[in-house]
Order: sequence, then structure tokens, then C-alpha cells
Amino acid sequence: MVGALGLLTLSSVAASDHATNGMLKETDMVGISFWIATAMMLASTVFFILERNNVAAKWKTSMTVAALVTGIAWYHYTYMREHWVETETSPLVMRYIDWLITVPLQVSEFYLILAAIGAASAVLFWKLFGASIVMLVAGFLSESSIDAVEGMETPLFAIGVLAWLYIIYELWAGEAKEKVSDASEGTQFAFKAMAIILTVGWAIYPIGFIMGEGGDSGDIEMLNILYNIADVVNKTAFGMMVWYAATMDTKAAGSEE
Repeated sequence: MVGALGLLTLSSVAASDHATNGMLKETDMVGISFWIATAMMLASTVFFILERNNVAAKWKTSMTVAALVTGIAWYHYTYMREHWVETETSPLVMRYIDWLITVPLQVSEFYLILAAIGAASAVLFWKLFGASIVMLVAGFLSESSIDAVEGMETPLFAIGVLAWLYIIYELWAGEAKEKVSDASEGTQFAFKAMAIILTVGWAIYPIGFIMGEGGDSGDIEMLNILYNIADVVNKTAFGMMVWYAATMDTKAAGSEE
């Protein structure tokens, strides 16, 4: 635990050394949202690492993954915020690098929760994992300026949305819902809350994409503010639901002994 917290501190110093000398303006709402998101990701990471020691052994991996999600996002945000302050352009590539790592990790949490109650399915994991990769790759290609996909932005966006809807279907009406039906009350609540986050919280991303389609400065600002809000909600709240399930299940197990 001490080593992990020390690594976070050293990484923070390293990120600062690589940062530019750009100053955040009091009127830069996008920059402010980047800084708030950065602080929230770091605070969440420290919290999840510390709380990992207070849950049952079967939940420790889930808590580790929750810390990885916010920790990786925090690291990337230290650079994305500087990119915005210096250039006032979207850090598109770095944002999708972050999502390409953290989104599959978030999806894997559903598998880990099912594993904690002895109802895990490798097939379900690979279906959710595969859908998340399709969603991200299609999303990146639809937002990028790659010549090879010019004119295909709308179909690619639609593919990404369909992949997201497939994940939603699996969680609300597919195999995942069936397997969690016999879990503890705390686990069922957390599973449902996490599914709501993926349904409502992830909806912010396509909304942000559509709002940023105009391409002018106002559209770009709104897109990044929405993406930052979505990241904070989806990563920190998602992790908090994992923590809630872990603590409730641990307390219930302790009271039965």
C-alpha cells in the first residue's frame, strides 16, 4: 500500500516535470474541468487503495481494478489538462488511449463481481470485452481526421453506439442479469447501480460527440467539458459502487460468523 502511494507521488512529480508553463485562466471552464477531473481521479485512486485492505479477500481484485481505472485516468489527465491549457484543442489521441485501457477494465468489473459470487462466465467476459473494443475503435475513427475513413464518420459512430447498446443489453437482459439474481442484496444493488452508470453515464459520450460536430471553438469546449464530466462520474462513481458491494458483502459475511 505504501509503495503504491509512493509511486503515485513520484508519478505526479514526473508529470509536473513534463508539463509546460501554461497558466490556467479563471475564464477557462474547460481547463478548470480538466483540473477538477484530475484531482478527483487521484483522490479516488488513493481511497480505493486504502479501502482495499478493509474488504474480504474475494473483493480485493475488484478494488484493485477500480484503483487502476482511476489511477490510469489520473495519469493521463495530468497530460491532457496541460495539452488543453497550452493549445486549447482536444487531446483526442491521449483521451482514447486512456479509454482503450480503462473502459475494458470497467467492463471486466462485472465479470469480477460475478466471480466473487461464484457465477463467473468466461464467455460473458469476452463478449463484453469485445464489444467495448469495437465501441472504442469505432468511436476513435469517427472522431479522428484519418484520411482513410473520411466520409465514414457517421457509420462508424453508429457502430460504436450499437456496440455500447449491446453491452447495455447484456447487463440488463442477458446472461449477466441472470447470474447476479441470486447474489446478496448489496451485490445486486451495486451491480444494478454500475449498470445504470454504463447506461446513463456512458450516454454522455455520444451526446458530447454530437454536440462537438460543429467544429467551432464553442462546440469543442462543450465536447471536452462533457467528456470530463462523464469520465469523473463513470470512473469514480463506478469504483464507489464496487467499494459499496465489497464493504456490504464483507460486513454481511462477518455478521454471520
